[in-house]
Amino acid sequence: MDNLLPQTVGIDISKATLDVYAHPVGCERQFPNTDKGQRELIDWLAQWQIDRIAYEATGAYHRRLEQALTDLPCVNLNPARARRFAQAAGTLAKTDKIDAVILARMATTLQPPVRPASTPQQAKLAELISARDGLVRDKIALQNQAKNLTLPLLKRQHKTRLDQIERHIEQIDAEVATIIAADPELARRHEIISSIAGVGTRTADQLVVTMPELGALDPKQAASLAGLAPVARQSGQWKGRSFIQGGRANVRRALYMPALVAARYNPDLKAKYESLIASGKPAKVAVVTLMRKLIVMANALIKADRLWVEKCA
Repeated sequence: MDNLLPQTVGIDISKATLDVYAHPVGCERQFPNTDKGQRELIDWLAQWQIDRIAYEATGAYHRRLEQALTDLPCVNLNPARARRFAQAAGTLAKTDKIDAVILARMATTLQPPVRPASTPQQAKLAELISARDGLVRDKIALQNQAKNLTLPLLKRQHKTRLDQIERHIEQIDAEVATIIAADPELARRHEIISSIAGVGTRTADQLVVTMPELGALDPKQAASLAGLAPVARQSGQWKGRSFIQGGRANVRRALYMPALVAARYNPDLKAKYESLIASGKPAKVAVVTLMRKLIVMANALIKADRLWVEKCA
């Protein structure tokens, strides 16, 4: 009879193993995190109707598992939220088996939406963008170190490393452009996003890769997923200042400079920015508002499959 019940499955992903727990049947197994182990996992899951498969983001490891589970309903849970859920449930211990149980129970309780699995192209792009972000961080660190260098030898070595990083970034950008251009759907999404005044090619690359859900969300979901939805703080008669938190930090970083550019050169958003400043809002609050409007706009345009056009006066 248990085999007739829909199961929610939690998977704790590590480099070597996959710890799996099926809820409510209460079965647990461990599989090697290899191609053979993933096939064995899929065969084991076939005995039930699967409602959701929940796991945490672990970089290359979870992306590889996603590709194996393409035909199953998967949800990627935020690790920090999963830990808080465990603490709220009174579970203080942390092991791979316990984490698998927590993930299954969290997905059962919260019913997070199942979104389409990433394609092999999206997985490649995600790895490339992650590597590019790391190179940019290295570049910034080296540029900061340059201020303290006085010896000619160190300056030459420093310039060599910077030149190498620049070349690697250019190579990654070229590879990203090639992959996107070869996929009609990704190319169209990129074209739509980059049509928005203020949004450049690099920002469009980031949004295509790190926000594949764009076009399938409502405005509030898009803002929340990017961590740009204001969080209210009030209790009784007290009302605190709203703030943003959570969401995808890399999306917020990608949108900051485009928001500054849009505040000057995007007529629609420039008017909004000036209105906020005139009403007494701090400049940073106004910029975050434009960031939120950019992600909501990109979501709406992709959903409608149309390019951005300037509104007529």
